[in-house]
Amino acid sequence: MTNVPITNVPMTKSMTNGTLIDSRPVTMPDSTLNMARRSMTEEDFTRYAAVQMHELTYWSEGLRIKAYLGLPSAEAQPMPALVFNAGGTGERGALSDMTAAATVGLYASWGYAVIASQYRGRGGSEGTEEWGAGDVDDAMNALALLRSFAYVDTNRIGIIGGSRGGMMALQMLTRTDIFKAAVTFGAPTEFTDLAEDSYILATAKRFIPHVADIRTELSKRSVTLYADKLSKTTPLLVLHGSGDRRVEPEHAYKLGLALQKHLHPYKLIMYDNADHVLAGRRDESNADMRYWVDLYVKNRAPLPRVGAHGA
Repeated sequence: MTNVPITNVPMTKSMTNGTLIDSRPVTMPDSTLNMARRSMTEEDFTRYAAVQMHELTYWSEGLRIKAYLGLPSAEAQPMPALVFNAGGTGERGALSDMTAAATVGLYASWGYAVIASQYRGRGGSEGTEEWGAGDVDDAMNALALLRSFAYVDTNRIGIIGGSRGGMMALQMLTRTDIFKAAVTFGAPTEFTDLAEDSYILATAKRFIPHVADIRTELSKRSVTLYADKLSKTTPLLVLHGSGDRRVEPEHAYKLGLALQKHLHPYKLIMYDNADHVLAGRRDESNADMRYWVDLYVKNRAPLPRVGAHGA
């Protein structure tokens, strides 16, 4: 059984970002296990039920930040790993033992060590919640923590981000080339042309400090404007539901066009009959995510060809 190597570390003023302060085991909720038992094959459920879950506290830019860690029970070491950036805002959007088990636990059952930051200002973390600013630092420092674990293969790390977490994952791809693959679903990618009554624009305004020009500030979160800055060694899988009413499906199309223009390795999938969290196509989208990370992270497949080629 794999264990988190460090717990209950005394804090100091010189503590390094990504230092683990504390950890505690988390029991998989019975309700989550019961739902998984009904929807998974016997083999998949056995792997899922064996995942070890932990709640961590780590150091990030002078704040104590909470996170969840999921570990497969019998994976050869060093093992591949994933960062998961959850979506949502406020305490209602924070990960709970149940929602962490359904995401972090699921991805861990695929054979990965998986970490998910709660970000500042929610889920028991210190600080004030931000949206595409200090929270990105918290996710980057969760990556640093993940890389410090001896059982993680630092040459095989990927990232998955949903909604706001997908936006943050794209920002992270401008800051590091460590990820061997990235997946986003329901991610906002373009704020400059949003209608004033847009749901995602209203959400952003709640968590961005008052500025004279909100559109200029939001351009920093609009990956379509800086798609050329994304790490070209990180193939990107972009998933979106055609029925998404929180983040309009056009966000994915605009990102796809920008990636195509800049010859970034990518794949775009639009799911019919799927909403913001891909409900309606959950099994299909999970299979697509797993295939992508297994191909490029776990199995280290070469980068796909970009630009015009073939017949």
